[in-house]
Amino acid sequence: MQIITLNLNGIRAAAKKGFFEWLDKQTADVVCVQELKAQLPDFSQTMLTPDGYRGYFHCAIQKGYSGVGIYSRKQPDKVIEGVGITEIDAEGRFIQIDFGELSIISLYLPSGSSGEHRQAAKFFFMEKFFPVLQTLIASGREIILCGDWNIAHKEIDLKNWRSNQKNSGFLPEERAWLSQVFDEIGFVDVFRRLNSDPEQYTWWSNRGQAWAKNVGWRIDYQIATPAMAQKAQHATIYKTERFSDHAPLLIDYDHTL
Repeated sequence: MQIITLNLNGIRAAAKKGFFEWLDKQTADVVCVQELKAQLPDFSQTMLTPDGYRGYFHCAIQKGYSGVGIYSRKQPDKVIEGVGITEIDAEGRFIQIDFGELSIISLYLPSGSSGEHRQAAKFFFMEKFFPVLQTLIASGREIILCGDWNIAHKEIDLKNWRSNQKNSGFLPEERAWLSQVFDEIGFVDVFRRLNSDPEQYTWWSNRGQAWAKNVGWRIDYQIATPAMAQKAQHATIYKTERFSDHAPLLIDYDHTL
């Protein structure tokens, strides 16, 4: 089983940059996407059902904002949109598909970089989502949470960590919260289980020469229950082509849907 996750930074923009042509060449079973920045009436048929896939989406109420989706080759047993918290679900940040005892989730945490009000919204999300994560792991199901968490966990996960310690995405409170997700709840950062190398980034600012100089952040994750994380065999950050300011993260699991 291969799973891809990518923040599209706008599904229509990513389509123009060749994302769906690239997807057509992939063999992934499930593709999780975030930041659709569109409602379903805005989608082309290719965006709704790429060749070989069924699409499932949770769009934000606000036009041109947020939104998550999952493309799957196999029809899931169940689809769950949202977490049941109005303020979070209005922004289209969570969609889950179930196959037997496995749940795959496309998740998009708020960015707090545009101002204090958005950082407050991010902290609200973190506070309310923590019990959701506890409930997920207590269910006994195998879980893979894919998406843009908008937090770089450790110093190795961003190039300029010293100068970003007071910036959203690398605040001590955010990093401590993510540590709790791993150490207290028991989820596993699958990429880091497979790859401990520095300079492994999934997002680059559009400012300056960030992409060219690889001045990036690792904020896109596949986070799994321990047993499923143990099945992960290979992880790749795809950088040959660019469809977004984020890069696709591909992970192969020794598992059959």
